[in-house]
Amino acid sequence: MQGLSEQERYKPYNSRTIRDTPYWQKLTPALQEAMNVVARVMPFRTNEYVLGHLIDWDNIPNDPIFRLTFPHKDMLLEEEYASLKQLIDSDDAVAIKRRIEAIWLRMNPHPAGQLTHNAAILDGKVLPGLQHKYRETVLFFPGAGQTCHAYCTFCFRWAQFIGEEELKFNARESQELVNYLRVHTEVTDVLITGGDPMIMNTRSLAGYIEPLLALPHLKSIRIGTKSVAYWPQRFVSDKDAPQLLELFERIVAAGKHLSIMGHYNHPVEIRQAVARQAIERIRSTGATLRIQAPVIRHINEDPADWAALWTEGVRLGAVPYYLFVERDTGPSHYFAMPLARAFEIFQAAYRSVSGLARTVRGPSMSTFYGKVLINGIEVVAGEKVFVLQFLQARDPQWVLRTFYARFDPHATWFDQLRPAFGEASFFFQLPPANAPELIPVLLETA
Repeated sequence: MQGLSEQERYKPYNSRTIRDTPYWQKLTPALQEAMNVVARVMPFRTNEYVLGHLIDWDNIPNDPIFRLTFPHKDMLLEEEYASLKQLIDSDDAVAIKRRIEAIWLRMNPHPAGQLTHNAAILDGKVLPGLQHKYRETVLFFPGAGQTCHAYCTFCFRWAQFIGEEELKFNARESQELVNYLRVHTEVTDVLITGGDPMIMNTRSLAGYIEPLLALPHLKSIRIGTKSVAYWPQRFVSDKDAPQLLELFERIVAAGKHLSIMGHYNHPVEIRQAVARQAIERIRSTGATLRIQAPVIRHINEDPADWAALWTEGVRLGAVPYYLFVERDTGPSHYFAMPLARAFEIFQAAYRSVSGLARTVRGPSMSTFYGKVLINGIEVVAGEKVFVLQFLQARDPQWVLRTFYARFDPHATWFDQLRPAFGEASFFFQLPPANAPELIPVLLETA
């Protein structure tokens, strides 16, 4: 794999250009129709590596990577699909756009208040592309990194990719980040995310990162990326891969902890020779690679797949980090699963791995209030409940606090849960006396 042919150099395909490849002929007429309809609503992008090395074309449409990257009919509600197809057949451009926009709004484009309630404000001005979600952590969305080597069909940031500017959040310059961090010395961690920052060339990425290295209170830099799975050549054979690894070395030499937050959804993504070589090269710089992904219906429901991913990751030197719950956005009706099932999958996988892989936490929900862990399903005081715990929270006093929700076998997201034991509300839905700056926000969403 190291000696890639010229045809395997990175080249993206969208819903139009995929028709010019041999893979289009592998799709049945029904799958081709679904591509034509659903890709009008949900973004589609892939590349030769995903097509030629990760998808088992003898197993479509059930192959997990195929479902992970190609649109399918059930990603839309039945009525949405039928009405949109009818409009496409009639070639009514205005009506098509209006119908698509209505579907976007129904799909909750910005869950958990990520666009409105995490805003970073400096001198009375909201800084675009920055989110100060927790006291010690700032998220940064560089404008040049708001696309990916290939799109995941379940992506909770799908609104970044559909071309509607008012639904995007991205930073146009790095200086605003530096200025913000100089004022907010409580921030120890910056997460550079997207999209995928690794879509940028090394020079652009360095332009964002290097100014951060002089900030003494900043201890860790994280880079969220799917490239380790969808285009590991970024670290191996891309033209500026050596410069990228040198950048990682400079970050570490500056005394910062560098963590590559690798998104792996299935063990097939870590089994390719070039993917393993990418891990080796990342680790050789002194950076850490962590494994995280949501558990998704139709894609990674088998606990054995999670156990295989974590075990192989540990063998290669990566750290299992998070198993997330699929967020309530996009085609969540298709991908989401009951929280009880998500816990069963995690528990079965966790039981079957050694202690070295048990660094993983899950199932975790990234809610408006913070990261909520499903820590168990128990009978307490005669009532069956979800045992929940904050791993991270808007109010630091909530962290590691355990609380309980009534067991609901159908609930797929935190907002569907109700307090146990007859309580009217969860403790954090009341204004916290020790955090007055949160009161307006919490009252607004309670």
